[in-house]
Amino acid sequence: MTVTNSLPDGPRVPYWLRLIKFIFQPIEYVEGFAKVYGDNFTIWRKGENHFVYFSHPQALEQIFTADASHFHIGGGDGVLKYLLGDNSLILLDGDRHQRQRQLLTPPFHGERMRAYGQTIQEITQQVSNEWVIGKPFNIRASMQEITMRVILRVVFGVDEGTRFQQLRQLLTSVLDLISSSRMSAALFFQVMQRDWGAWSPWGQFLSQLQQIDQLIYPLIQERRTESGQNRQDILSLLISARYDDGQPMSDVELRDELMTMLVAGHETTASALTWAFYWIDRLPEVREKLLQELHTLGVNPEPSNIAKLPYLTAVCQETLRIYPIVMNGFARVVKSPIEIMGYKLPKGTLIIPSIYLAHHRPEVYPQPNLFNPERFLERQFSPYEYLPFGGGNRRCIGLAFAQYEMKIALATILSEFQLSLVKKRPVHPVRRGLTLAAPSGMQMVATPQVKQANAPVVV
Repeated sequence: MTVTNSLPDGPRVPYWLRLIKFIFQPIEYVEGFAKVYGDNFTIWRKGENHFVYFSHPQALEQIFTADASHFHIGGGDGVLKYLLGDNSLILLDGDRHQRQRQLLTPPFHGERMRAYGQTIQEITQQVSNEWVIGKPFNIRASMQEITMRVILRVVFGVDEGTRFQQLRQLLTSVLDLISSSRMSAALFFQVMQRDWGAWSPWGQFLSQLQQIDQLIYPLIQERRTESGQNRQDILSLLISARYDDGQPMSDVELRDELMTMLVAGHETTASALTWAFYWIDRLPEVREKLLQELHTLGVNPEPSNIAKLPYLTAVCQETLRIYPIVMNGFARVVKSPIEIMGYKLPKGTLIIPSIYLAHHRPEVYPQPNLFNPERFLERQFSPYEYLPFGGGNRRCIGLAFAQYEMKIALATILSEFQLSLVKKRPVHPVRRGLTLAAPSGMQMVATPQVKQANAPVVV
């Protein structure tokens, strides 16, 4: 391969025009450039800090396996800094990131995670039992209610009562605010990140964060006094955890990581579940195969058995492939020159691993715009071909929990209800804050699921 000192070719579009399309047409933004310029393209900016998009598996492997010293990741300002805090795993870099990652990872794996399965089942049943048969409801709102209650019980260790209701209301409100169209601009334009009082979006945002902190810090203090009670919520586990030097996490660190888990695990899983029900209704053959597979488990299946179902797993994987909730992996800022796919990238270059484009490569995924769970039963994809949770040392630590929650919620609902779209028409992803989601107003109707007798087994 010929090595060149120049960056890949790419569009020279006026900044404001490019940013508007990036905000309001995120898929068309990357697909249009990829059609013209191919796998690798540069978004030219004033100065030398250009964006370079990569989606070829070889490029992604080189990025994700490169020595971390080549890149600066994390930091930042604006909405994430205010929302998550300076100590958030997402915003940390280098040794601090690795140190925090090691402390946060254990509660999301193995027996610890499996212990939460029954909680997810119970919450899903509680929310779905509130539906009125035959009456339209907002599917996204219901999925958000499930994931919010799961976060509050599993992560925060709060269940019912005044504090539960206050946290639920405030956390839902602040997440809805940052995902609203009027706040989208503030995510990308620092000039709009000004506090003009309670009537301004940014003012509301800061006020709600302050109220959330007034609930979270007393919760942390209270939980510290209960540290000997063998609680299994993630907050209690993190309070008991120690760094290599024997020191515990501070209250501020705990607060920032709680907010990070909320933002990373609530909106994202709710979006994925919403899409899954959309595809299951659009494609009756997918629904029938799922029901046949669920039937093999009998009545009241164990969460661990649900999680092992191959076709259900494939449906979840395909849902996260076709419209990944986060379109790009973490941007890497080049600290020392590095070669990727034959290009020598100078210091200051921003590398963007494109998850969306990687998931829509025809040579990897034939007919990439077709929802086809079978593709995940027919072959294994490498972490450089399939990466809905990012890659390398920035891969989401909650990916196993998110997939586990998604499978249990889907199976629990499908065992009792058939969900049907009110408007039988294709829907397309829209920007929801920093993520890609189904339109927020999508309505569905629940009807009792017809119980299958002696259904054939899906092989």
